[in-house]
Amino acid sequence: MDHSFEDQVASDLDEKTDDLAAAGRRTPLHARILIGLGTGVLAGGSLRALLGSGSRLLDGIVNYVTDPLGQLFLRLLLMIVVPLVFSALVVGVAAIGDVRKLGRVGLRTFAYTLILSAISVLIGLTLANTLRPGMHVDGTTRDELMARYATTAQASLSGSAARANLPDTPLGAVIKTLVPTNPVESAARSTPDMLGLMFFALLLGLAVTLLREEHSRPLISFFTGFYEAVAKLIELIMKFAPVAVACLLFTLTARFGFGFLVSLGWFVFTVLLGLSLHMFLVYSLSVKFLSRIPPLEFFRRIKTVMITAFSTSSSNATLPTALRVSEQNLGVPRGINSFVLTIGATANQNGTALYEGVTVLFLAQLAGVELTFAQQLMVVYLAILGGVGTAGVPSGSIPFIIVVLTTVGVNPALIAVILGIDRLLDMCRTTLNVVGDLTAATYIAKSEGAPLLPPLAGQPT
Repeated sequence: MDHSFEDQVASDLDEKTDDLAAAGRRTPLHARILIGLGTGVLAGGSLRALLGSGSRLLDGIVNYVTDPLGQLFLRLLLMIVVPLVFSALVVGVAAIGDVRKLGRVGLRTFAYTLILSAISVLIGLTLANTLRPGMHVDGTTRDELMARYATTAQASLSGSAARANLPDTPLGAVIKTLVPTNPVESAARSTPDMLGLMFFALLLGLAVTLLREEHSRPLISFFTGFYEAVAKLIELIMKFAPVAVACLLFTLTARFGFGFLVSLGWFVFTVLLGLSLHMFLVYSLSVKFLSRIPPLEFFRRIKTVMITAFSTSSSNATLPTALRVSEQNLGVPRGINSFVLTIGATANQNGTALYEGVTVLFLAQLAGVELTFAQQLMVVYLAILGGVGTAGVPSGSIPFIIVVLTTVGVNPALIAVILGIDRLLDMCRTTLNVVGDLTAATYIAKSEGAPLLPPLAGQPT
C-alpha cells in the first residue's frame, strides 16, 4: 500500500514536470503576436509589390480571407466593451469609494489617483500634438487611408452628435452628453453611448458604498465575478490574436503598402517618451516632495516590482510582489499598503491613461480626422476614467481604446495598426502603472506619519 502511494506521488510529480517542461517550450503569446505581425506585414507588402495594388488575386485574398478574419477579432473585442467597462468601473469605484471607513486615506488616494492620471494624459496629448506621429506617412498612403477610414469616422461622429441633440449653452451640452435618460438604451445602441454609460457606472459604484454591508456585499460580489469573467474572456479572445494580427496587418499592407510603418515607429517613440517623462520626472518629483524619499533610493528599492510588472504585463499579477516590497523595502504600513495597492491594481493606471490618449490622437491623425479642442478634452476625460475602468491584465486597454475611438468619431478598425506592437508597449505602461501605485502608497503613508525606508536585509541598522 505504501509503495502504491509512493508510486502515485512519483507519477504525479513526473506529470507535473512534463507539463512544466511543455509550458516552457511553448512560445509566449506576445512572441506569437510579433510573429503574426511580421508575417502579415511581409506577406501583404510582398504580394502587393509582386502582383500590383489592383490585382484580382490579392483583392480576393483580402476580401474573402484576411479582412473577414480580422473583422471577426475586432467584433469579438467590441462585443465585450460594454460589459467590461461597466463592471470594471462599478468594482473600481466601489473600492475607491470606501471613503467612509478609511476617511483621510481614501480621500487622499482618490485625489492623488485623479491628479496623476490627468497629468499623464496631458503629457501624452501634448507629445502627440507636438510630434504628430500619425502624420509621418507619404501623401499617397495618407490619401488611401483617409479614403477608406475617414468617411466612416465622420459618419460615426455626425451620428453621435445627432443623437446627443446638444443645446446651445455649454453647460447644457455637458449635462446632455454626460447624463443619460436611459442607461439601458445607451448600452443597447449599435454604437454605445459610453460617456453616459460610464457616468451611470460611476454613480452606481458610489451608491453601492453607501449601502449597509449586508446589501452591498452581494452586489459587489456579483460585479466582481462578472468583471473576472469578462477579463477571462479577453484572455481567451487574445489567444486568437496572433492569427488575427497577421490577417489585419496583411490587409493593411496589401492595401496601403509599407508606408504607414514609418508612422508606427513614430507612435512607439511618442509613447515611450511620454512614459519615460512620467516615470522619471513626475514620479521622481512626487516621491521627493510628497513622500520625502530620494528618487534614486526609491527606484533602487522597487526594482523587483518593476521587473515583475514588465515581464508579466499585468498589474494584478504583480500585486503580491508589490505588497511585499512596499511593506518590507519602503516601510508602508500593512493597512495602508493593502488598501492603496489593491485599489491601484485596477484604478490607478497612469501609463494606461497616457497610452490611450496618445493612441487615439495617433489613429485620428493617421485617418486624417482632426480632433477639436473639445474632443481632445473628451479624450482626457475618457482616458482618466480608463485608468479606473481598464482591466489589470495584458492587453486590457484594447477594448477601452476602441470605446474612445468610437466616441470621438475615429474608425475603430484602425486599432489593427497598433495591435502587433501593443504587447511591448503594454509591458512598459504596466511598469509605470505599478510604480504609480507605490508612489501613491508612500505618499499616503508619509501623510499619515508613518516612518519610511526601513533598513534593508543585510544593511546596518
